[in-house]
Amino acid sequence: MLRRTFLFVCLSFVLFEVLAIRSIVLSAQSTESLQDLKEKIARLTDAQRLTEALPLLQELVSREPSNADAYYFLGFAWMAEASNVRDEAARKTLRIRAREAWMKAKELGSRRDILDGLIATIPPDGSTTRSFSENIEAQAAMIEAEAFFGQGKLQDALRNYQRALQADPKLYEAALFSGDVYNQERDWAQAEKWYQKAMEIDPYREIAYRYSATPLMRQGKLDEALSRYVQSYITEPYSRFAQSGLLQWASAAKVTPAHPAIEFPIQVIGAGTAEPKVATNPAFVDKPDDGTSAWLSYGPARVDWAKKTFAEAFPQEKNYRHSLAEEAAALRAVLKTAKEINPKELHPSLAKLKKLDDDGLLEAYILMARPDEGIAQDHADYLRKNPDRLRRYVMDVVLASRN
Repeated sequence: MLRRTFLFVCLSFVLFEVLAIRSIVLSAQSTESLQDLKEKIARLTDAQRLTEALPLLQELVSREPSNADAYYFLGFAWMAEASNVRDEAARKTLRIRAREAWMKAKELGSRRDILDGLIATIPPDGSTTRSFSENIEAQAAMIEAEAFFGQGKLQDALRNYQRALQADPKLYEAALFSGDVYNQERDWAQAEKWYQKAMEIDPYREIAYRYSATPLMRQGKLDEALSRYVQSYITEPYSRFAQSGLLQWASAAKVTPAHPAIEFPIQVIGAGTAEPKVATNPAFVDKPDDGTSAWLSYGPARVDWAKKTFAEAFPQEKNYRHSLAEEAAALRAVLKTAKEINPKELHPSLAKLKKLDDDGLLEAYILMARPDEGIAQDHADYLRKNPDRLRRYVMDVVLASRN
């Protein structure tokens, strides 16, 4: 897909991206002509005229080959150029160049949270996975709109996004990118209207929540922006983009997000096989006075679940997998074994687990802090049934330092 995720994710992740662009200017130490070049780049990028900025960015990286920020923005410019090309082979080439520019920025030491996500979303061969819409008219309008947006022709882009949405009323990106146009024009009310429209079309995609936080941040509405970033994160917690959005807010609010530091001294290998293995740290679990010996219940509980309970709990699945239900059952087996210990004497890890369980947040903790490939498959269902618990976990536990 020709995705705005690639092209204009800076609108959603980096609150003061223009200031980051300006940092290229402020770091200039060379000739006046180089300074002028950087000023032109800043003006064009600020106006989303990325295709016009492309040759200037190419010149800048040739003159300053160690400028990580220049390569970072060069990647966006290459993606904007790709949206103007009809030939798929040529688009792939341009997307590859964008990926290479972002990889170069990382190699040069860029620490932008979003960078790994940008690189990961473009396959090495520059290919895309799908189009915007199966509706031919909507697809054509979106392609035109993206090309106009990359050229900074915002009203032409908006007209085509609206045309696409009329042809395909369920086209999430058409509503989302309409919000982007108004966001770029600083018409916050209209931007909010269209971001809300995207959320209505598909409440289980994180992008609109994240994008809608940008105008709120620009208006200094940190609490409202936090609500959107949290919703983005709980909707797709394994997305680097959603994670980076929350980190962006935390940086602005001077908050340090963190999952509870809980030590797991038990590891189960091959729980669903004929010969599962349970590895323990004897030095950790051989302390009955603080309840840590209760961890010895974890391995057998998981092995028993794999042998007996999984097939009953998931009759529609042919092959065993580590599930949220299994992990929660095993941790509760540990807590049950340790229940005779005075809560004040419990090992800190067990005390934290107990509090999470008492607060109804154990499953949320597992999904958000300790997912593996199997557990992650249970996230979507849990989100639909327990969104409030996921939000509460992030607000009260991950962002506890904000209080």
